[in-house]
Amino acid sequence: MTSRQEIRLVPITLRSLVLAAGLASMAGLATAQEVTLRFQHFVSPKSANPTYFMDPWVKAIEEQSGGRIKVELYPAMALGGKAQSQYDLIRDGVIDGGWVIPGYQPGRFPEAEALELPFMMPKSGEVASVAAWNFTQKHLMDDFADVHLIAAHMHGPGLVHKKGPAITSVEDFDGLKLRGPSRPATLLLEKLGATPVGMPVPGFPEALAKGVLDGGVITWEMSPSLKLDELTDSHTDVAGDRALYNLYFIWAMNKAKYESLPDDLKAVIDANSGLMASAWAGKAHDTGDVEGRDAMAAAGNEIAEISAEETARIEALGEEVTAEWIAEVSARGLNGAALVEDARAMVAAAVEQ
Repeated sequence: MTSRQEIRLVPITLRSLVLAAGLASMAGLATAQEVTLRFQHFVSPKSANPTYFMDPWVKAIEEQSGGRIKVELYPAMALGGKAQSQYDLIRDGVIDGGWVIPGYQPGRFPEAEALELPFMMPKSGEVASVAAWNFTQKHLMDDFADVHLIAAHMHGPGLVHKKGPAITSVEDFDGLKLRGPSRPATLLLEKLGATPVGMPVPGFPEALAKGVLDGGVITWEMSPSLKLDELTDSHTDVAGDRALYNLYFIWAMNKAKYESLPDDLKAVIDANSGLMASAWAGKAHDTGDVEGRDAMAAAGNEIAEISAEETARIEALGEEVTAEWIAEVSARGLNGAALVEDARAMVAAAVEQ
């Protein structure tokens, strides 16, 4: 015969088993909903975009997801690969997301080059990025269809950093070996009489240190992390409110990884995407530009601006680059003139906002 004590223990044990099974089921559900995303970029973690956009973006995603999304951010290509291959690393799922310069693969995304043509963009990364996002929505979504696009943005004004005295005229470019980040930038440098060397940003400091280059074009904000206060002597911008050149970026995620997220976690990513995120990324560069310029001045380097008259000569050469670019991409079946017209219209609208 079963004892009274044993009879009492049976329902207690069953209740415990049911409760334990329920808790295990809930724990399994919670685990299934927790996601770790590995994002990668190719610059110092102390440079402007990581500091003022990427890190806050990560914090926003983690907080708004209630901790259910964790984002690991790896600088300087720490997960492997080269800056030029970043788009493919994201597309193929080697990494979950990251920062891409489409121009590092010349010819692959030709329509995006319209945004990088000489004197196309204002000297505000935030304003330029509004135009870039709008242009992307109209012209580039097919190009980036195999990734999930989060933001599309520009940096602040690009300028000339070089060993020796500042540039004062078009003739001063003659024979200089200068790093260029994109095809439109190198086309302009060639028009100016320089010898352009296409090179992603990670290789720039070493090339300067070894004497492979006399200088290059890049932003103020990248100057401190690249040690341009030590490796160059002068920093020269053009006159006026338009940038000598600019560079187009995307912040993107592996498409399958995004689509695998529950709807409420997709909504967290979506809430930190689009026009808002693009302007945010551009503003990060503006903040860094102020700091970078101050750092170069504090080091005693020469800070200069080309005269309005000489800038007009450079602009005329830039117009030649644009006209030749239109002819070239039109020969490939694109409407180059319409792309340039749209880019200019979107810039004008962004400036007026």
